[in-house]
Amino acid sequence: MNEDETILTTDRLAVHGIEAVGHHGVFDFERRDGQVFRVDLVLGLDTRPAAVSDDLADTVDYGSLVDRVKTAIETDPVDLIEKLAQRIADLCLADERVSQAQVTVHKPEAPIAATFSDVALTITRSRG
Repeated sequence: MNEDETILTTDRLAVHGIEAVGHHGVFDFERRDGQVFRVDLVLGLDTRPAAVSDDLADTVDYGSLVDRVKTAIETDPVDLIEKLAQRIADLCLADERVSQAQVTVHKPEAPIAATFSDVALTITRSRG
């Protein structure tokens, strides 16, 4: 099975707009003052066990995951959103039921000397 087939046969759980203030960036003022970051998640997983059991233990507890993502944004500052996105993807893939994680990190207040609405990085990571 190729990667495209895996995506098509895997269920997807999405959480959009997780928001927290982080102190990430390469400039001193970004580290000092902080800024809003938003994160979107799309997780590939098999939801059939939870559909049969109707039990939260058989699926990803997205409430707990959102709490961990928020903590990842708020702590341990890094220079680049690439590193933050990877950190969050690793959190998602720590749950063995998640086969794939697509993470988008939005930095709408990025220090750019032009009018813009958003800077966003999307990464996709798979188990294995």
